[in-house]
Amino acid sequence: MRKPYLAGITALLLTACATSPTGRDQVLIFSESQMAEMGAASFTSMKESQKIDTNRAHNRYVNCVVDALIPELNRIDPKMRSTRWETQVFVDDSANAFALPGGKIGVHTGMFKVAENSSQLAAVIGHEIGHVWARHGNARVSSQFITSTGLQLAAIAAGEPTQEKKQLLGLLGVGAQVGVLLPFSRGDESEADEIGIELMAKAGFDPRESVELWKNMAKQGSGGAPELLSTHPAPQTRISKLQALMEDSMSDYRQARSEGKNPNCSL
Repeated sequence: MRKPYLAGITALLLTACATSPTGRDQVLIFSESQMAEMGAASFTSMKESQKIDTNRAHNRYVNCVVDALIPELNRIDPKMRSTRWETQVFVDDSANAFALPGGKIGVHTGMFKVAENSSQLAAVIGHEIGHVWARHGNARVSSQFITSTGLQLAAIAAGEPTQEKKQLLGLLGVGAQVGVLLPFSRGDESEADEIGIELMAKAGFDPRESVELWKNMAKQGSGGAPELLSTHPAPQTRISKLQALMEDSMSDYRQARSEGKNPNCSL
């Protein structure tokens, strides 16, 4: 039995090779529709178990930022135009945000205390959108699937809060909410940063504020690290890499402003 099993896995890996938006090699077993199903089921479950923020100003603010970023993503990759994005603000004091396959975005109210303006919020949300576009969740779930006996993943995502469900949420990138910290790799984080700063700049948000955001995160760390820091690299590492991208990002930003892109998003 072992040889046919290994042969099947080998064939699966050979047909599952893919390339990320920045040219990184990936192994992706699951289709976009399968990942979207997992993301939707997980998001529905979270909305049922966590307190939803009904503050209209908060929701309008977050949606304004998302609505400015998504058209830029669609211009870069027309295949993303079929994604129907949904945004939800959750009442939670932790400074956290996430995005799930299938176009589900969550922002905690605690993020408003750290992201001091719309450009800083765009840096966070752009980064999380970057994880989805680069299919980092798919890569991690695929890796887990290969090394496990196989899980009914969509059913687990929609089911009760078992340890398996917590693990799946961690793989998709929202494990901090359920106490399972499975940080993305450094390569994933760097790629999401690169995508995020490009999206925000092309949408007319000031990319320099991405650096200020992580300075704010570092300040918060002295009194108990923000939730986002528990699953992301050290702020100074991120700041250095963002600064290396700043020249191109500022060029995109100036071009966007010259085209009249000036998102008027505020609380």
